[in-house]
This record gives sequence, structure tokens and C-alpha cells, in this order.
Amino acid sequence: MPILPTEPRRRATLIAAAVALVCAGAVAFVAFGPLSAAPTPTPTRSVAATPTPSPTPQATRTAAPVDAVDAPASTTVAAATGAEVPVSAEPGGATTQTLSNPQASGAPLVLRVVDERAGWVEVQLAQRPNGSTGWVRTSAVALSEDPYAIVVTRSTNTLDLYRDGKVVESYPVATGTGGTPTPTGRYALTELLAPTNSGYGPYAYGTTAFSDVLNSFGGGPGQIGLHGTDDTSSIGTAASHGCIRMHNDDITALAERLPLGTPFQVR
Repeated sequence: MPILPTEPRRRATLIAAAVALVCAGAVAFVAFGPLSAAPTPTPTRSVAATPTPSPTPQATRTAAPVDAVDAPASTTVAAATGAEVPVSAEPGGATTQTLSNPQASGAPLVLRVVDERAGWVEVQLAQRPNGSTGWVRTSAVALSEDPYAIVVTRSTNTLDLYRDGKVVESYPVATGTGGTPTPTGRYALTELLAPTNSGYGPYAYGTTAFSDVLNSFGGGPGQIGLHGTDDTSSIGTAASHGCIRMHNDDITALAERLPLGTPFQVR
């Protein structure tokens, strides 16, 4: 099972779960082994299950033009510290939904922060519509900084890995077809999966992105994944139902570096 690569390495007890993502031609059902949370302020990394979309998503956040690269030199991430994280539509507002920590899978909850107010942070939510956000109290989370970001460019089928705001690696990828395109936008990594079936490589990240075409897929909510593949001939083309495919060595390299909450952009 995965091990934290840059911080003190820990192993956690394997727990079984099944998750459906929008993936290339089939459903990826996986087992996972969540990693224990790293000490604050280290960004938490996990191997976890896809969260169920909330029935009351918050309004989509207004952002810069979609083609502007979203690769900040540092991103604040929020790791839940209690058993539940109440979410409000605005700072100081009434609770509109509650997120569980750990998640149903047993993995810790980690969220990308997109804005801050006194005593509150605005976080990205893994639910429809894409770009949904909510506000949580800073007292309910531990904040830390993440130097990484990844940017997928559909026109070139490439993924750029940024550290401290600068490109450090570039990888060829496969993106969604014309009928099932990978949705553009600014998202975040939410979980790290270890597929047990063949075809999806050694690792698959879940994200806060959902397909604009498929409202459900193979029993799952149509969540966009970033994963390996055994179909290496598809890399560099538009070939999937919306997920991003990478060579297995490349997704392994990302799994060894990227904490949850890392910005994930598709442009």
C-alpha cells in the first residue's frame, strides 16, 4: 500500500471499499488502505473513497478566465480535526451540510482552501455543481501549506506538475473524448486509490471535478479521476469518459509527491 514519501513514513491498516469513477471504458472498483494523518502542519495524504455528492451544493465560485493557469506557489489545505465539519454558505451562517471525518472509508477529510476570513475558511467541495464551495470554521480544521499544483491542458494532452509556482515536470496524458470531455475548471485532489482490478494502474486520485455529460457512471456519481492505465497507446489522445490517464510510472511519481488538497486544473 502507499507510503508517505516526503514525511515520516507510516502504514495503516487495510480497509476494503469499492468506488466508481468516470474512467476509460469501464468502472474502476478499488480497495484502499487509508494512511494515517501526518502531523500538523504537514498536508494530510490519504487513500480514500469517493465522497457522495451533497444534495445541497453551494453556488459555483467566480474565478478568473478558465485558460489562466491555476498554479499558486503555495496553497492552504484544511485537514479536519474533529469527527464532523459543519459547512455554511457564508461566514457565520447557518450550517447547510456536515462533512464526516474520517470519511465513511476511514480516511481523513482534507479540503483545498480558496479564501479566508477571520475565523473562517472557504473550501472546495467534492460535489455538484463543479466549483461548489462552502465555509468552515478554522477551529474545525488544521491549516497547512502545499507547494504543489497540477495543470492538465486538453489541447495538448499534457499534465504539468508545479512546485512553488514553477513547472518541474511535464507528462503526456489521455483526456476525455469529444462526447465525454474532461470538464475544464479549477479543482482539487480529494483521495488516493489503489485499484485492485487490472487496467487502471497502481494509483488513482479522486478529485472535486464531476463529468458535465455523465451524471452517473457504473453506479458512481461521475466523479473525474486521475489514474494510471494499461492502455499505453491511448496516452497523448482524447480517449476516456472524462478521467485523466497517465503512464503507470508517471502516476506513481505523483502519488509519491502530491498531498490531498493539491490544486488540480483542467484547461
